[in-house]
Amino acid sequence: MTKPHSRKISQKEIAKILGVSPATISNAFNQPHQLSASLRERILSECKRLGYHGPNAAASMLRKGKTGNICVVLSDSLSYSFSDPVANLFLEGVADILAQNHLNLLLIPGNDANSPQTNMEGFADGFIFYGSPRDPEIFDRIAILDKPMITVDFDHEPYGSVNVDNFGGAYNLTQSVIGDETEIAVLGLRLIETDRVCRITPEELLSESESISRRRLQGYLQAASDAGQEIPVERIWTIPFNFPQYAEMAVKEVLAYHPRPRLLLCMSDLIALTAVRVALKSGLRIPEDIRIAGFDGIAEAETYHPAVTTVYQQCLEKGHEAARRLIEGKLEEKSILETQIILRETT
Repeated sequence: MTKPHSRKISQKEIAKILGVSPATISNAFNQPHQLSASLRERILSECKRLGYHGPNAAASMLRKGKTGNICVVLSDSLSYSFSDPVANLFLEGVADILAQNHLNLLLIPGNDANSPQTNMEGFADGFIFYGSPRDPEIFDRIAILDKPMITVDFDHEPYGSVNVDNFGGAYNLTQSVIGDETEIAVLGLRLIETDRVCRITPEELLSESESISRRRLQGYLQAASDAGQEIPVERIWTIPFNFPQYAEMAVKEVLAYHPRPRLLLCMSDLIALTAVRVALKSGLRIPEDIRIAGFDGIAEAETYHPAVTTVYQQCLEKGHEAARRLIEGKLEEKSILETQIILRETT
């Protein structure tokens, strides 16, 4: 078996060994849509075995071996992420730390591995994965580059991570608002992989996924159980995207359910705000007829009337922590940031 080279092997040398052109080697790392999946997989596998980690992004940076760029890999499309106030705060936190260290920020969408927008790996010195990419091929493709990586809002061994205490936040919130309420419903966010607003099945409830939404759901369910209550699976909805139009569809289904839930636990403040608007438009009184709680602690939840009860998460600090750890090389630690319950008018 060929041993990895003791010196840094060049792109021309690796191309000669594999019997392809240097351009093909470059495309395998930076333009994957130009190659068949089987050819690209063979090239990357052999490159890893031979200790070749891909062409550098720019000739001017080749001598230094650094680009000065840090890449945040988003879980979804750029437009979806930019519309999310939680993502915006996180990116602001990352940008703060990068600016202090004279580094640049790159963004890669995580929803389509074949999109030309995703072919920027070679331009980055390190990666922050903000949420698990919807297209898992993107994670695998970047991991093979063997560059510094940290995950945020999910865990992936053996990499370090920065998470919020989603279980604890959901648990403490439910304990704070449940009282003796028996008619409880959950409006979840991406509890299952679907593009539809729907209720989940008993089989799907038993999924062992460790996503943000699953941790929050487990917190709701455990707190209700500890209070002697139950949230039946038929009262758990999943919403595919954190957009008001999808949330409105789910809220209308909840309000039409019999008996109508009197406590609505929402996995984002945007969902909770939509629930408040729809409930008020339906003639319901808040909190007399229905109580509503969110999660995230965005500004609008505080300024809206009635102000929304929520779980505040440290979005800005989450970005600070991830960027600091990546720059400092603390790549194996697992950080969990605390949450805070904020009780307001909707409960």
